[in-house]
Amino acid sequence: MSDDNKNLNKDNLPVNVDRRKFFGTSAAIGLGVAAAPMSAAMFASMAKAQAAEAGNSPYVEPGEMDEYYGFWSGGHSGEVRILGIPSMRELMRIPVFNTDSATGWGFTDESKRIKGDSAHIMSGDSHHPHMSMTDGRYNGKYVFINDKANSRVARIRCDVMKVDKMITIPNVQAIHGLRVQKVPETKYVICNSEFEIPMNNDGKATLEDVSTYRSLFNVIDAEKMEVAFQVMVDGNLDNTDADYDGKYFASTCYNSEMGMNLGEMITAERDHVVVFSLARCEEALKAGKFKTYNGNDVPVLDGRKGSALTRYIPVPKSPHGMNTSPDGKYFIANGKLSPTVSVIATAKLDDLFNDKIQPRDTIVAEPELGLGPLHTAFDNRGFAYTTLFLDSQIAKWNLEEAIKAYNGEKVNYIKQKIDVHYQPGHNSTSSGETRDADGKWLVSLCKFSKDRFLPVGPLRAENDQLIDISGDEMKLVHDGPTFAEPHDGTIIHRSKVKPSKLWSRDDPIFAETVEMAKRDGVNVMTDNKVIRDGNKVRVYMTSVAPTFGMNEFKVKVGDTVTVVVTNLDTIEDVTHGFCMTNHGVQMEISPQQTASITFVADKPGVQWYYCNWFCHALHMEMRGRMLVEA
Repeated sequence: MSDDNKNLNKDNLPVNVDRRKFFGTSAAIGLGVAAAPMSAAMFASMAKAQAAEAGNSPYVEPGEMDEYYGFWSGGHSGEVRILGIPSMRELMRIPVFNTDSATGWGFTDESKRIKGDSAHIMSGDSHHPHMSMTDGRYNGKYVFINDKANSRVARIRCDVMKVDKMITIPNVQAIHGLRVQKVPETKYVICNSEFEIPMNNDGKATLEDVSTYRSLFNVIDAEKMEVAFQVMVDGNLDNTDADYDGKYFASTCYNSEMGMNLGEMITAERDHVVVFSLARCEEALKAGKFKTYNGNDVPVLDGRKGSALTRYIPVPKSPHGMNTSPDGKYFIANGKLSPTVSVIATAKLDDLFNDKIQPRDTIVAEPELGLGPLHTAFDNRGFAYTTLFLDSQIAKWNLEEAIKAYNGEKVNYIKQKIDVHYQPGHNSTSSGETRDADGKWLVSLCKFSKDRFLPVGPLRAENDQLIDISGDEMKLVHDGPTFAEPHDGTIIHRSKVKPSKLWSRDDPIFAETVEMAKRDGVNVMTDNKVIRDGNKVRVYMTSVAPTFGMNEFKVKVGDTVTVVVTNLDTIEDVTHGFCMTNHGVQMEISPQQTASITFVADKPGVQWYYCNWFCHALHMEMRGRMLVEA
């Protein structure tokens, strides 16, 4: 072995380069020039060549753009993350149900208005991010995300990648599965309340009486961000999805027993899938066939067993994920405590609702895949990919062949299983939740990483693994450590997303702040002014790198101070910040944005403020004084 090869360490090899091939290639390249070090460019070129040999290349060169956006939930961090795929580079974190000191989310006046009645809640548990659609295809307008911890749903505007609406769902606890109406467009967002509670949950009735407990299916107006109606069901609800005809929604139930502990929740051999008829629900709503509870005016329809609004399809024990195939033919209910998934033919649902067939007649296949099937994703070639939590595998299987096997034909519908590391939950394929499924990539969101990364203490990262599904066999091509459970994600082609480079001056997110300035006789684009109203002080200032429009202002101890900053820069990426030292006050102001934050000046003397987003060579000099008189 040459001296050069002795100095090479396996930990420095690029991803997916076979060690033996790598050393053989490097030796050939270095023949006669053993003293020359291998350059970074040579490493990169070899990595790209090896990846190309393997099939679909995950390597994205510096300066090149990823083909897909990945919108990932941040789990109990409460945020949404944007990844580039296939590079798996984290591009941005969108604060949603959490607080964020970098942007001021949860502290600024604008973010508190958006969070509304939950502005005082500082944490969340974000689970299922899904983009709005038109005709079963992503339209790049909104991403919706649920907060299981505090029963909320938020909407992210994809032009600015900021939350613009957030609501707390009444009458429920623990909003879990969330999806969008696919066709003709996303008029509705659908989501489930997982934990059953008394319908009048005021503490006056007997709290232990489980017979009064209910779970609700929730239908939200996507534009108004208001609850359109709710549907009461038997059992609880877990995950949900919509069809491609605009007719039916379906949700899994893992606790048809209405058990209050583990033993009680897993006694039944079968639970069920609840199918909701949208037309019948809307007709009942129009006819006034609903009730209201807990002092709010949200209409609650009765969809319990025997209702015309719903049908209950028995499926094996404790189903979890609910996924719709891209051709719209099937709902897939994933078994969790059964090794099977249940394939429901959407074409049979009309007959089910017209009582021409029995609920189990809608099942056209129930393939046995392995231990702990949780979620299924799809490509454009008729294959499905199901996570097997207990087996730590992804199973690739053929839908139509599984149907043949269910009908008695001898056919091997499982095409491949690949190990993932470890315990996969959700998975997502490129555009796989739409008509545009393209069969290029799959990401497995694994709950544990164990020996995959450098140890960092008892709390470890989880592992998002990128799998190439473009060929006949699945190939694991990348490990991606990630923190605080990315619960679910969607992979969206970059052609569908058109973010703005600058804020629009009439953006509704800060319109109320601009209107406040007008009432004070202030033009936020030109004026730097202090308005005093008793012990309330409003400070308006502009910013252009590297200066604030106001270098100092005076207040008195105990004054409530609102600082409004407008970033006049017109060059993209020249973001400013406003940070008041020793007051826990900071926020981000991007180009052409107006932002405000309110705090109490509770410390006398000189208090410096400064720009905390690097914006200029003289960034350090971008500061000013708040003079607080005792």
